[in-house]
Amino acid sequence: MTVTTVLLDLDDTLYPYPPCKTAGMEAALEEARDLGYDLDRTEFEAFYQSGRREVKRELSGTAATHERFLYFKRALEEHTGEPRAGDALALGEAFWQAYLEEMELFPGVEETLTTFGETGVDVAVVTNLTTRIQLAKVERLGLEAQIDVLLTSEETGREKPGSVMFTLPLARLERTPSEAMMVGDNVDADIVGGNAAGIETVLFDPDDEWAGERLEGRRNPDHRIDAFGELTELVG
Repeated sequence: MTVTTVLLDLDDTLYPYPPCKTAGMEAALEEARDLGYDLDRTEFEAFYQSGRREVKRELSGTAATHERFLYFKRALEEHTGEPRAGDALALGEAFWQAYLEEMELFPGVEETLTTFGETGVDVAVVTNLTTRIQLAKVERLGLEAQIDVLLTSEETGREKPGSVMFTLPLARLERTPSEAMMVGDNVDADIVGGNAAGIETVLFDPDDEWAGERLEGRRNPDHRIDAFGELTELVG
């Protein structure tokens, strides 16, 4: 059946994540120093990871497990023994502001989404994380006019590969799994979830991260691409 709907992951699929994370961490480190915390980069990384571990341990499987404001809040509580609400807010805001400023689309994304719009292919972005920051990312990337549905795991209460992250956008667009294609960079979230929902899957792997991996069963994508523009041939 012809593909009428493309479901897209957001982070590390529409734009590269690592440079944004690096920019965010640098900004948060500078903010921490401005707030009076005497930390070098190694110490700040350990500080950050201490908060991240606690959040991941307590909130795994929820949108909040990715939220940097929570990471910094918990890190500060462990580091100082106090809530330090203002400092947690300042570190989180510094991180996300620098992160957003660093964002740029992968080559071919804008052209591909334009082609989908011209040919009547619906586009749904399905993404883990909290809604506010994912809305900010979409706005920063200038993708609002090219997306028909945006769904975050905060809205559904389930993260990918949970089935609702794939079935709900299709229901909103009045499409069936057999008409859809799921594109993402994460095998265990995007490919496993898409395959389980009966959707054709595409692993986007521009850095050959999965090149040496033998993927089987529900972890095996129907297609692998290393350039976003290749999607137009798969959909067409």
